[in-house]
Amino acid sequence: MTSPVPLRSALAGAAFTLVLSTMSASSPTTPRNAIAPGPFQPTWESLVSQYQCPEWFRDAKFGLWAHWSAQCVPETGDWYARQMYIQGTPENKLHVARYGHPSKFGFMELDNLWRAEKWDPEKLMDLYVRAGAKYFVALANHHDNFDAYDSKYHPWNSLRVGPKKDIVGTWARVARARGLRFGVTNHSSHAWHWFQPAYGYDGEGPDAGVRYDAARLTLADGKGKWWEGLDPRLLYTAPTIVMPDGLKSIREVREWHTKHTRPWVEDPPAANPEFTRTWFLRCQDLVDKYRPDLLYFDNTGLPLGQAGLDIAAHFYNASRSWHGGKLEAVLNAKILPPEHRPAMVEDYERGKTEGIMPLPWQTDTCIGNWHYDRSIYEQRKYKSAASVIHMLVDIVSKNGNLLLSVPVRGDGTIDEKEVSILEAIAAWMAVNSEAIFATRPWKVYGEGPAAEEKPEAGEFSGVSDVRKKPFTPEDIRFTQSKDGRTLYAIALATPVGGALTIKSLASGSALWPEAVGRVRLLGVDTDLKTTRDASGLHVTLPGRRPSEHALALRIQQ
Repeated sequence: MTSPVPLRSALAGAAFTLVLSTMSASSPTTPRNAIAPGPFQPTWESLVSQYQCPEWFRDAKFGLWAHWSAQCVPETGDWYARQMYIQGTPENKLHVARYGHPSKFGFMELDNLWRAEKWDPEKLMDLYVRAGAKYFVALANHHDNFDAYDSKYHPWNSLRVGPKKDIVGTWARVARARGLRFGVTNHSSHAWHWFQPAYGYDGEGPDAGVRYDAARLTLADGKGKWWEGLDPRLLYTAPTIVMPDGLKSIREVREWHTKHTRPWVEDPPAANPEFTRTWFLRCQDLVDKYRPDLLYFDNTGLPLGQAGLDIAAHFYNASRSWHGGKLEAVLNAKILPPEHRPAMVEDYERGKTEGIMPLPWQTDTCIGNWHYDRSIYEQRKYKSAASVIHMLVDIVSKNGNLLLSVPVRGDGTIDEKEVSILEAIAAWMAVNSEAIFATRPWKVYGEGPAAEEKPEAGEFSGVSDVRKKPFTPEDIRFTQSKDGRTLYAIALATPVGGALTIKSLASGSALWPEAVGRVRLLGVDTDLKTTRDASGLHVTLPGRRPSEHALALRIQQ
């Protein structure tokens, strides 16, 4: 195939209904997205001037995320649905060896192999609650363009294909039954560009020049097959950027994709307005059907131009209608310019901030790869419980929240190492949660060698987002109660001896000019002996340490 097939023709005969909303008064021929009525308008000015982060999110601090799609089936990590179509990549080699050539066995077949046959959401959610999660977030769709919910406007969804279950709806039910706030993540705005390799071909080998399944299959080809009535072009999107004929090597193929099918494009496809329109309807359906407390966009800013602004205003207005006029919605997007940050809660993927931020923010990260990767399990490369706890404490001290993904296998289970990590976090939370939840930043976020290093900040600030050097007992982070009457000092390493010094509380310190009153170690019901001089507050610790990884002191006037 050397010329694009318009998505309009792909929509013909599709087994779902495309509904257009009211028309713009200024342009009677331009469809305008209909949004919920309310004070928020789909402009940056309106969002910035009116949005305030709800208290529930500021109190929650810690959320867990199931970043789960059919890309977990091969158990090879991230971006499988794209990389399997680029000859020479590890994913492509594995796919050909395990499943067959992409011209005959494409990613849509893996959607059908995603069965979630051992999924026990109640059992998993109980573990997540023990680990301290105050909100739970489900992947609604990834760049692979498959909706893991009862999607009204997209037939490639988890009720019709694969699990034959409403994944998002089930997660929502079990999370809310346990008192958790519920969120969803939407990554599909990138699909129109990210999925273009599915229309390509091998540059060399026995199948050189044979177009992959996205270019070969139509609605009619499904007759008598498991996907009868489903148009593959609605999954793979339109062939907007078509690989030309005549590439003769793996190198040429990969160079062409590097130049033309960049995986990360934020703008709407000019040649495919129906993609943007349907994306809006799918996301609006997701919001209206499941009423999430949190909506995460995997985008730099809002996705797809005006459509992203439309969804933001719709979500905020809808949230007010669900909660008697009170805005309870949290909207996440990444790498916002300063003037847009007040419009939502900014997210730092695998990143952090240098210090206390004036507005609430969030880090999203994973204990391994985003999609389940067996090699990380086998090579013991997961983040440790200690590294997660240290990350959480540091983030909370800077006015942030941590959203942690625990990868789920295609069958719906997590492995025993992941269970062990969560149980270790649960044990720490059982003792120290008071210093985390419903707290606010203090006057400074911390002290110690790590704080003095001025670590790199921002998105992907260190791909592993784990500190390479070990923390010392001198590395202390601070939080305080909402009423400001109680300070928590959390040491990120356990002192070898029996004493801990907090320099920020030295006598004469402007940070704490008052006398220091009662000091206790969380988990121990006795007052600790303290002395105070110009070098700091010196605390004599009890012989019994109630928790591993980090010790939290409660300090009162």
